[in-house]
Amino acid sequence: MATPVTSNPPVILPKEGTARVKSVLSGDTLILLGKATNPQRPPPEVLFTFEGLSAPRMMSKSNPVDEPGAFPAREWLRSLVVGKQVRFETRKQGASAGDRVYGWIFIDEPGKDSIHLCLECVRQGHATPKALKFGDGDGDTAKKDDVADLVEEEDYERQLMKAYNEAKAAQRGIHASVPPVRTVKNAGDDFALLSLVQACQKHASQGRITCVVEYIFDGSRFRCQVIDPELKEFQYAHFNLMLAGASCPRLGNPKAEPPTAPEPFSEEARQFVTARLLQRELKISLYGTDKSSSAAVGTIHHPAGNIAVELLKNGLARMTDWTVRMMPTVDVPPYRMAENSSKRTLKGIWHSYSPPELSSASSLRGTVVEVVSGDTLLILPDGKDYTSEEVLQKVSLASIRAPRPGLANGSRADEPFAAECKERLRALTIGKPVSADIHYEREIPLSLENKEKRAFATISVGKHADVSEVLISEGLATTQFHRDGEETSPRYDELRTAEAIAKAGKKGVHKAQDGKDKAPPRNPIDLTDPKKAKAYSGSLMRAGKTKAVVDFVFNGALFKLYVPAENCFIRFAPNYIRCPQPSPSPGSKQGKAAEPFGDDAKRHARLQLLQRNVEIECSGVTTSGIITGSLFVGQGASRRDYTIELLGGGLSKLDQRKVEFGEVPKHLLDCEQKAREGRIGLWSLEAEVTSAAPIVANGKVEKITETTTTIRLSEIRSGSHFFFHVVSNENIKIVEQNMQTFTQKNGTAGAPCDAKVGRYVAALFDDGSGKSWYRAKILEKKTPGKATVLFIDHGNVAAVPIATHLRPLDVTLGPDRFPAAAKEATLALTVVRSLDTDEGLDAARFLQSTCWGRDLQAVVLSVDPETGRQALTIEGNDGETVNANLIELGLARVAKPPVVDALASRMANPAIITKLASDLNVSQETARRSRVGMWRYGDVGDDDEE
Repeated sequence: MATPVTSNPPVILPKEGTARVKSVLSGDTLILLGKATNPQRPPPEVLFTFEGLSAPRMMSKSNPVDEPGAFPAREWLRSLVVGKQVRFETRKQGASAGDRVYGWIFIDEPGKDSIHLCLECVRQGHATPKALKFGDGDGDTAKKDDVADLVEEEDYERQLMKAYNEAKAAQRGIHASVPPVRTVKNAGDDFALLSLVQACQKHASQGRITCVVEYIFDGSRFRCQVIDPELKEFQYAHFNLMLAGASCPRLGNPKAEPPTAPEPFSEEARQFVTARLLQRELKISLYGTDKSSSAAVGTIHHPAGNIAVELLKNGLARMTDWTVRMMPTVDVPPYRMAENSSKRTLKGIWHSYSPPELSSASSLRGTVVEVVSGDTLLILPDGKDYTSEEVLQKVSLASIRAPRPGLANGSRADEPFAAECKERLRALTIGKPVSADIHYEREIPLSLENKEKRAFATISVGKHADVSEVLISEGLATTQFHRDGEETSPRYDELRTAEAIAKAGKKGVHKAQDGKDKAPPRNPIDLTDPKKAKAYSGSLMRAGKTKAVVDFVFNGALFKLYVPAENCFIRFAPNYIRCPQPSPSPGSKQGKAAEPFGDDAKRHARLQLLQRNVEIECSGVTTSGIITGSLFVGQGASRRDYTIELLGGGLSKLDQRKVEFGEVPKHLLDCEQKAREGRIGLWSLEAEVTSAAPIVANGKVEKITETTTTIRLSEIRSGSHFFFHVVSNENIKIVEQNMQTFTQKNGTAGAPCDAKVGRYVAALFDDGSGKSWYRAKILEKKTPGKATVLFIDHGNVAAVPIATHLRPLDVTLGPDRFPAAAKEATLALTVVRSLDTDEGLDAARFLQSTCWGRDLQAVVLSVDPETGRQALTIEGNDGETVNANLIELGLARVAKPPVVDALASRMANPAIITKLASDLNVSQETARRSRVGMWRYGDVGDDDEE
């Protein structure tokens, strides 16, 4: 028997009053509950015993069994008063009464006579009168010194004896020939708890049994007693019960080692259920047990509603996923709604709750580029260009677990239906516009050191509002087990309902769980091995047009395909073309440096082909085991030849050996020629190299043709001498990516290096964001241990220590593979003074303020065949050239006529140079007359250095 909670000091009751009955301990003793005066503390309690009566004792630590008639006596009183308001009269309390109050209890009901429970208890045979001894008491109560009190007590004694004689004559309760005695059974000792659960589930009354909640450990754990007459085997069985679907804060245990403090709102939760459940006769449904089988998991059905839902609604509990899974799925939605309501209103344990903060937008619209696994996708957001892999957003399906694929090293095999789940998700989403509503984010460990923050979302595509539900309903995935308090998908209950249906139908993974039916093994043949590829290639070529799925993209024109008809993997490349090399895969220790437009071609293939259904027509096999042929993508009117698509976009070139042998079809030659003429993709680089180049005929240089291009300055040496990048040239991006990889691989420490003049090396430079390696050319070595280098991709010059700031450059990164990205140039026919003069410094500042950081339109007029330095004009803001602006401000002057004549003689159209010189002379005359710049003291002498 549990010891009641008493206040310290003891509660002193008035002579008369009303109170609510908390619980009944025996046929003559109960606990009265007062009103709470402090919301932080439980309401006051008092132990109240009927005056002058003695009921049989219930079992306790000192009394291992019930005395005859004890349990019926307690049940009679419990059914009458628990939870009700009663009227009391105190007869004795204080020091002489010990830890309790003695008196009378009355039940007053409207329109009926008041019931004196002391008399009624004796009349029903549940107690016997004790020898009454009236006296003065101890002075703590009203003294019985008046005649009225004596008369009242004498009358009470006469009625008590009358009731006693009546019960004895009728042989009621303890006066029966054999008073009833219950036989208590304890779960775990006298019966297996699981057997009670199974008996409950087979119970005729909707799977519910009648029980009394005997004790409350906390808001969600109870001690119950079975009193259901239909379960005779478990009559008076005691067991512990955990509420299904809800868990309340735990009360502390000061006696534990170490002592534990109560969790916030634990006392409030216990008082909430105590006022509604303690010693109530209730229906209970049992679903299972905990792992140790020490407690049953079930639902208490209160006449006023579901107590677990009420706890959740008031913020006194949180949902527990492992017990929710035991419940019927149709019963779960009210729980979820109640918890969400308390979160919104910040009740109870959710008083400081705030929705999860997302590092990105809560919704995402885009196109699925790749299906990584059965529950994870890569999405290209709408409005963003696929310029790098960082643009793609990795999103996983919320509250779903797909079977895990195996590891490439063979240390882990595929889980059953892993391939089928991924294939179904691919068919649903790949290449299609999707909407993703992101609910939460998780830190996903990629290795022991690396983690990534991944978004979890509900993804809808086409007519499917939630692809997770499709996968689960087909038995290809299951719902995720969540920890208590974790964020879940708002459709978690719908997903669990779909899972229950799939489980009942033994679909997919649920069919394989019984060990009898496994997922059908695919076991495809791997023809990526050169020997196997050559052996099987004949059957593929004889098959003609064959359906396939692009499984992996190596570069823009090399793929790994899965051929369902042959159940095999092959490496496949389209005929006649060659694609530039992309960047090495992240994390790879080896790999060739990227070539211009290599990454662009690979991204195009991933966007258009990866995991798509394609059609191939095999025609050959290479010595390295690559199947070659034609590849078509799309269906119907949208069906297209992928080779034409690559050539037309300038992302590949024809194999010149096959062109020379006449093997290439004419329509492919025409397609490449159009891309060349339009300077698209790879051909824009060729156009840059040949721009302003001399026309060669019969081995002799004849004339020079000018060209227009868009540039951006990268280094300024003087007012007319600078370095620039061609804006359309992807080479600088490729070089920078490769040098970043070079830095990550080698660190920033120097290495022994042969620092000869003219040699290309890697030189260390800090641009403000940290040290990194850049390609450089050694210009000279003036002082011991130092070298002057030119950073060929930017144009700046620096003197650096050889030992710490130089190291050998990889052969794959040399200028023969990637030409210098920075081009040297001068403003044509424009002569400025040196930087140590005022006019020379002003000219350089004007060039910087006018042109730095902007895309500029430039006309290249000539290229020095020895140094590669280009002479050009730059379009200014006012429609004039920057050349003319400098001269008109008196910061530069026009080159001498012999220089003009020499340049004009090499031009295919000399009139361009003649007109430029004429225009610049007009600007020079304006400056001379205005006496600005170098003209402020008069004419510049002929001895002024050009």
